Amino acid sequence: MRFHIITFGCQMNVHDSRWLSRALRARGWSETPEDEADVYIINTCSVRAKPERKVYSLVGRLARHQKRNPDAFCAVGGCVPQHAGQEFLDRFPFVRLVFGTDQTEEACDALERLAADPEPRLALLGFCPGLPERPPQVPADTRDTDTPGRAFVTIMQGCDNFCAYCIVPYVRGRQKSRPSKAILDECRALIDSGVREITLLGQNVNSFGLDKWGDGASFADLLGRVARLPGLERLRFTTSHPKDLDDAVIRAFGELETLAPHLHLPLQAGSDRVLKAMGRGYDMARYMRLVDALREARPDMALTTDLIVGFPGETEEDFRATCRAVEAVGYESSFSFIYSDRPGTRASRVEPKVEDQVKSDRLMRLQALQDGLTDRAYTAAVGSGAVVLVEGRARKQDAQDAVSWTGHDAHGRVVNFVHPEAGQAHDLTGRMVRVNVREAKKHSLKGEGTGESW
Repeated sequence: MRFHIITFGCQMNVHDSRWLSRALRARGWSETPEDEADVYIINTCSVRAKPERKVYSLVGRLARHQKRNPDAFCAVGGCVPQHAGQEFLDRFPFVRLVFGTDQTEEACDALERLAADPEPRLALLGFCPGLPERPPQVPADTRDTDTPGRAFVTIMQGCDNFCAYCIVPYVRGRQKSRPSKAILDECRALIDSGVREITLLGQNVNSFGLDKWGDGASFADLLGRVARLPGLERLRFTTSHPKDLDDAVIRAFGELETLAPHLHLPLQAGSDRVLKAMGRGYDMARYMRLVDALREARPDMALTTDLIVGFPGETEEDFRATCRAVEAVGYESSFSFIYSDRPGTRASRVEPKVEDQVKSDRLMRLQALQDGLTDRAYTAAVGSGAVVLVEGRARKQDAQDAVSWTGHDAHGRVVNFVHPEAGQAHDLTGRMVRVNVREAKKHSLKGEGTGESW
C-alpha cells in the first residue's frame, strides 16, 4: 500500500509520525506524495482551536481523492480523536480508522487489516496503563531519523498539571514515564547508528520519574546518564515546566559538556494575576530566579518560550507585564498564540473573554517586540564561532565556487554557511562543522566553515 502522512502540532507528534512511517515501510508499504497515496494518515493536534479546525477541512479535501481511487481511505490519529473520534466516523465515510495517542503501534496492524478488507471501520481510543514500549526502530542510515544526524527519544507522555487552558491531560492522559533502562538502550542504539544529537521528549520532562511508573531515576539522573554516553555530541530536552525545574537540572547545564546551552522554558504570561488564573504554579519572582540560576550555571544560555495572549480576563496592564517580562528575560525567540477555548478546560468557563480584535492587536505588538530581541541576539552572535550539526544543503546556494550548507548550532540557531573544502561530491550531512559567524539574518546566521569537521 502507498501511504501519505500529514502532521499537525508538537515535536512529539512529528516524532510519532516518523515512527509510524518507518513501521509501515518495514511492513512493505511505500510513502508517496499525496496525489499518489491509497491511505492518508493525519496526526492531529488539539492544543489550539485553529489546527483542530484545519483537520476537518483537510479530511474533506482528501476525500476527493476517492474519485481517482475509490478504495482510498483516511486514518485520523493523535490528540483530536481522543475527544472527537466518533465524530470523524459519523461525519466522514472516507475515515475508516481513528486512533488515540497511546495506540500508534496498534494503528499499524489496524491499517493492514483495513487495506485487506474494505468493510470495517475501527476506533482505537482510550489510555493504556503505563507507556507502551514500541519495537525499536534504529535506522541503518541516520538520514532516516527525524533530521539527519539528530534523533528524538520519548521519555514520558502526558501531564498531571492541568493548567486552566490546557487540553493535554485530557488528550495525552496522565503522566507516564518510560523505564530509564529502555531510554538508555534506545539512545545507545541511535548513537551506534551514527546519531550525533539526541533530544529527550515529553510534555513535562522535569517531572520525569515522579509518577507511579517511574523506576527511581530523576530527570537530572537521566540527563547525566544520557549525556555521558560515548559518541554523543549534543543533548537537548523539551518541554520544561518552570514549576518543576529543580536545582539539580539547572546545575547539569554547567556540569555536562554535552548538554546544549539552550532551554525552552514556557512563560505563558508575565502577570502574576494571570499566571495564578492559569494555574501555572509559579509567579514572576520564581520564574526570574530560575532565569538567573540558569545563566549563572551557563552564562551563554539561550532561552526561548511560549506565550499566550488574551487569556480570559487579561487586561492591558496584564499584557504589558508580559511584554516587560519578555524584555527582561531577553528571549532569543518565542512561540506566541492567541488564547482559544479548549473543550473541558477550566478556562473555557472563565469570563470575561477578551475581544478578538484586542487579542490580535496584542499579538502583533508582542511579536514585534520579540523580533527586536531576536535581531539583537543574532547580531550579538556575529564574530563568534559555532559548531553546527549539518542537516543538508541550504535551499539557497549563494556561492558559485562553494556549496552552502545548513544546520543548527548548540544554541538552536539556524546557521547557513559555505565550506570551500566540501565540493559538490563531498557531503557534510550529519557531520559537526566548526563555523565562523559573519552575518545575522532575520531568523538565521550566515558564516564560513573553518575546515574543521568530524
